[in-house]
Amino acid sequence: MRIKILAGGATMAMALLCSQCMIADNNDDNIKSGASCAVDPSQIYIAPSIPQNIEFCGEKLELKNYYMRERFDRELLSFSYFHSSIFLMIKRANRYFPILEKILKEEGIPDDFKYLAVIESCLDQRALSPTKAAGIWQIMEQTGKEAGLVITPDVDERYNLEKATRAACRHLKASYDATGSWTLAAASYNTGRARVMRQIEAQQTRNFFDMQFSEETNRYVYRILLAKYVLEDPSRVGFYLTQNELYFPVETFAVQVDTAIPNLTEFAKSYGLTLQILKDSNAWMRDNSLKRHPG
Repeated sequence: MRIKILAGGATMAMALLCSQCMIADNNDDNIKSGASCAVDPSQIYIAPSIPQNIEFCGEKLELKNYYMRERFDRELLSFSYFHSSIFLMIKRANRYFPILEKILKEEGIPDDFKYLAVIESCLDQRALSPTKAAGIWQIMEQTGKEAGLVITPDVDERYNLEKATRAACRHLKASYDATGSWTLAAASYNTGRARVMRQIEAQQTRNFFDMQFSEETNRYVYRILLAKYVLEDPSRVGFYLTQNELYFPVETFAVQVDTAIPNLTEFAKSYGLTLQILKDSNAWMRDNSLKRHPG
């Protein structure tokens, strides 16, 4: 077997990157002259710029190594030209980020983990994956029950934004305690804490960006970085929205219910609402009646 070793290690990786930049510079005149041809402007595609670094959970990541830069670039290109989903992410973030930010702060979890929720569900509170992971945090049924969430035919608290967020926070905190790294905690959310611990032992490092995981997990963490990069300033990748185009937070008030509700339609009407509006504000309601549940 022949094993390839990058000559010069990280230094050579930087040299390769610089040589690529030189090639681009040498061909700059050709690029410019091509752009001046009679081309329909709607058919011109411009690659978004790759940042030199990005910060995640207080850790500054330099995108110098070619493999980090190219992995980031892959997700950047995917994000930039996936227009409908990006617009929805930006619009929904205005509604849900204030709620997530408050809970993350209360639970002692870095604010950047709100972008994990973006990648999990595109901030769709009714999201349900083919594997039956549910809610904005895409929690599996068994995981939800282990986290203390009520999951029955009429109630599924994986769709309760506050309770599901606190359950996700407990999971992330446990992963951080085990791995000592918030980035590895994010990877654990995708691939499982046990698998991450095995890889730490096998690869003898706790730096996610120096580790090899499955393609899904490798891309997962970079997608979180991209969600942050894009949503912090959508204009730098070509997305422009006015404040009026964002989804506004919905004001609600809580009603304490200590008995079963045999007919949610009648319950909604008693507050001047429709069943549709009631369930939209309470996505955890999974039936048209509600049994008595503690909490």
